[in-house]
Amino acid sequence: MRLITLNTWGGRRGASLLDFFRRQAAVDVFLLQEVFHEGTTRTVFHDEEMPWLFKEIGATLPEHRGHFAPSEAGEWGLAAFIKETVPIEAQGETFVFRHRDAMVGWDARTVGRNLQYFRITLGDKPLTLINFHGLWNGRDKHDSPDRIEQSQKIIDFIKTLSGDFILVGDFNLRPDTQSLKMLESELGLKNLVEEHRITSTRTSFYTKPERFADYVLTSAGVNVQEFKVLPDEVSDHSPLLLEFTL
Repeated sequence: MRLITLNTWGGRRGASLLDFFRRQAAVDVFLLQEVFHEGTTRTVFHDEEMPWLFKEIGATLPEHRGHFAPSEAGEWGLAAFIKETVPIEAQGETFVFRHRDAMVGWDARTVGRNLQYFRITLGDKPLTLINFHGLWNGRDKHDSPDRIEQSQKIIDFIKTLSGDFILVGDFNLRPDTQSLKMLESELGLKNLVEEHRITSTRTSFYTKPERFADYVLTSAGVNVQEFKVLPDEVSDHSPLLLEFTL
């Protein structure tokens, strides 16, 4: 199975982003962050963003089923596009920071953060795919009490699962944070960004010095066939590609 995770940057790269999905249409699962679904001025802050991004991506991936998990106003949040041939046994979401529609005014630091998850069977074995976009505090990607609490809520949720799982997304964390390390140690996860000595998950559109934000974490039973940062500059984040079996 092949999976791509990407923070879409709200679709600011327009046609080049949609062309990327067309080129990658053979991929089984896309787990995406910062996706708009019929966005309005409540959530769309920049002229370059695509208010109808969820629909636009769906049109480029006709063999995939789209799933939207909003965190704000039913317009902005996480999205997954999963091939129709992949049977989904269960799906859902849970909030790990604040709650749905938590944004105070237009302060993005107060936006609630959720996990979007899908339980599938791969090779007769259960697997849960988890999509995550960690909280942004407007300052940095270091530890904070909110981030520690967010990680603990992720741990508590994942401990309710059976079988293997993969946790991906834009964590908004540095690799040396306790917030990230506690996910690895308490859940026994492999951090593929660290394991493969990735030096950046950002593109040239991101001009700040911090080069880490995005991660793929896998449980022990996931057999990694390939993992890499794709070179496509279709966001200020790089797409991460994982090919795996159980």
